[in-house]
Amino acid sequence: MQRQTLPLPAATGNGARYATMALFFVAGATYATWGIHIPTLRDRFALSPAWLSVAMFAVALGAIVAMQPVGKLIARAGSDRVAGYAAWCFAATTALLMLMPGLWPTLVMLIGFGIANAAYDVAMNAQAATVEAGSDKPIMSTLHGLFSIGGMVGASVGGLVISLGVPPWLHFVGMGLLIAITGLVARPKLIADPAVSAVSADKHAHAGRLLWVIGILAFLGLVAEGAMYDWTAIYLRDVAKSAALASFGYATFSGGMAVGRFSGDALRARLGMLRLLMLSGSIGLAGIVLALAWPNPWAALLGFLLMGLGCANLVPIFFVAASRLPGLHAGEAIAAVARLAYVGMLIGPVLIGFVAEHAGLRTALWLVALSIAWIAIDGSRVLKKAIAPPPQP
Repeated sequence: MQRQTLPLPAATGNGARYATMALFFVAGATYATWGIHIPTLRDRFALSPAWLSVAMFAVALGAIVAMQPVGKLIARAGSDRVAGYAAWCFAATTALLMLMPGLWPTLVMLIGFGIANAAYDVAMNAQAATVEAGSDKPIMSTLHGLFSIGGMVGASVGGLVISLGVPPWLHFVGMGLLIAITGLVARPKLIADPAVSAVSADKHAHAGRLLWVIGILAFLGLVAEGAMYDWTAIYLRDVAKSAALASFGYATFSGGMAVGRFSGDALRARLGMLRLLMLSGSIGLAGIVLALAWPNPWAALLGFLLMGLGCANLVPIFFVAASRLPGLHAGEAIAAVARLAYVGMLIGPVLIGFVAEHAGLRTALWLVALSIAWIAIDGSRVLKKAIAPPPQP
């Protein structure tokens, strides 16, 4: 049996949709707030690059450790309830982050911040899958687009706050209050997850294996995405020989991501998940091959734009596919995929740097091309197995 879901009443569906949109937007704004204050943390404690890396890794460590237990908690308590609890924890750790008296308490708080962020992130994605399952319109890509818009707004407002000389601790307290208010307002509008249908042990084991494969595809997708965020500027400066355009590499990739995500739901409704994944992988592959085969700065920028368009809908598609596996709760499945994806985001830039050290950046980025090629060629086959109805006895 597959999980059965019924369409939501219009008022309830719209309320849950808007509430989930708010959660995603605030998550993006908070992530950007942390990102622009990383130099603040470095300067406050006079951190070396190595110690700054430790601080940044503390957030990732908290997130990775939390993913599996958070998924199990959502399976028991529901994404609506966990999203409400996680919002309070996320608000508290955000507000306290710049109030810690020393480096070690700050590192502990960063781990807590990562844990709360992971719980909030998985719960809101599971709630998004629940809202989409009860609706006749896809929503996941738009929500991830709102996360990106939240990041842009958070970074812009944060830059203004810094320029006005507002103390960092006050900025983070204000952000914590925004998270808490958003969670408080959104929580009553969120909806309970559909019940998970019982399946045989064999079918449950089969779904578990498919979940691992989807997670590996998500890992590859985030390897590529992380590499684009961290290495495009260096590629333009050192390989394409254009220091003047170096800063535009990140911008063009991010612009492609935004356009791809806000058009992704309409495309998925029109083309279906499998065709959109194949199209996304093919566009991303064309983009990275163009940038690497023709290291002209304008060709590279066009290639990075295409990469952004191609990568935009990978994670939303993988999350939706995971949430539809029979016999698995959407929150638990999404948490498992997100955990592998997060590792890919962390490992990707480091792996590219290691290979670049020994073989050059251009050669290293061909690993990204291989990752996207695998998704384009094999991703649709895997997802077809994942979302296909099980055979009737």
